[in-house]
Amino acid sequence: MQRTLINQTPKLSGKKVTLAGWIDSIRDHGKITFLDLRDRTGKIQVVGQSIPKLNQEDVVEIIGLVKARPDKLINSKIATGSVEIEIEKITVISKSQELPIPLNTDGYEIDEIHRNKYRYLDLRRPRMTQNLKTRSQVTQFIRNFLSQQDFVEIETPILTKTTPEGARDFIVPSRLQPGNFYALPQSPQQYKQLLMVAGLEKYFQFAKCFRDEDPRADRAYGEFTQLDLEMSFVTQEDILQLAEEMFTRLVKEIFPNKKIKSSPWPRIPHQEATKRYGTDKPDLRDNKKDKDELAFAWILDFPLFTAQKEADFFHGSGRAQFAPSHHMFTAPHPDDIKLLDQNPTKVRGLQHDLVLNGLEVGGGSIRIHQPEIQEKVFNLIGFTKEQKQEFEHLLTAFKYGVPPHGGIAPGLDRFLMAALGEPSVREVMAFPTSSSGQTAVLNAPSKTTANQLKELKLKTI
Repeated sequence: MQRTLINQTPKLSGKKVTLAGWIDSIRDHGKITFLDLRDRTGKIQVVGQSIPKLNQEDVVEIIGLVKARPDKLINSKIATGSVEIEIEKITVISKSQELPIPLNTDGYEIDEIHRNKYRYLDLRRPRMTQNLKTRSQVTQFIRNFLSQQDFVEIETPILTKTTPEGARDFIVPSRLQPGNFYALPQSPQQYKQLLMVAGLEKYFQFAKCFRDEDPRADRAYGEFTQLDLEMSFVTQEDILQLAEEMFTRLVKEIFPNKKIKSSPWPRIPHQEATKRYGTDKPDLRDNKKDKDELAFAWILDFPLFTAQKEADFFHGSGRAQFAPSHHMFTAPHPDDIKLLDQNPTKVRGLQHDLVLNGLEVGGGSIRIHQPEIQEKVFNLIGFTKEQKQEFEHLLTAFKYGVPPHGGIAPGLDRFLMAALGEPSVREVMAFPTSSSGQTAVLNAPSKTTANQLKELKLKTI
């Protein structure tokens, strides 16, 4: 008999079905035993006599009759509460040992080390399962929305080149070129700009980004996922309107119980935000504890540079007077270009940050597309001749006709954290890295073998 999913059973009263899933709970009343069976679609009560000894989380197959429950026994808390299964046959497919962590709570009270060690169990709890389903719905909505807007989804390389962009790189040794290293991308920044040079005009991807930075609640150690998009022949206004429309429609469809505080979203100059709220990512909710209120805002008119007191930026070049507030490819405001030579700290950048409930959930800018402006920015941040050569590929590409372009990169993990009201981005990731830098379940990083090191021409100290 073909397997029936649990959520189909309310429409099959009087029919014999075959169900398969996990034992969610056991209530033994002597002659009769009640079980809750769980599959990916929900739970249902099954009842039978002479049931073999079972453990919670055993995997079983049950053949039985779908029976309508009396009105007074209907369980309105679950979608299948109007029916139950009368067991004719139960087969144990796989036994489960006693669980090392409880699954009948939200899991917040359990130490993260234990949750990550048994993440495949932790993900069985309904909250975590629903978080991953919601994540899938969000990415599918965005993919459909952007495809309808004529965007092209393009993957960019994971093995790329280390460049002085501020954060620490993760580096990967090359076997074929001993002594040389790849870097995992901090973002697809240069690739997406090269795609604009290539004439694609509208690009997006869900990009994995890697930064060797200290973890915190809104940033997992090592890697994160961002929606990366770039457009040609656009203004900053075009980017803001596209992102605002996309997220407004997304919330309406996927989070119908959430309320966006105000629309259109507030636009706050950076200087005003820091003066008025003491931060450039203010929480504008009326009730800061209200998880169902979503207060989006744009922060604009960032300074293009911040002054450097210590000349140790970008690998200690010894020449840096200024650091880019966003990144070195952000275009200066057209009205402030003359200030690049006169007073760089007064130059505004065409940067835009997307803020949600006190979290920076995305950032972007209009990019520099004029080689002479890019050269001037490199000089102001103290790049040496050798450091400029690290970007020679981009500057060369810009000699062959580059359109004005810009984009934004909302963080998928942070957006979900804010939208779902979770305390950490790790609650919306399947297999996160812990705050100590260890990956879930597989316990990386780990030692390598002497032969592997020999093949890579490496020695550890």
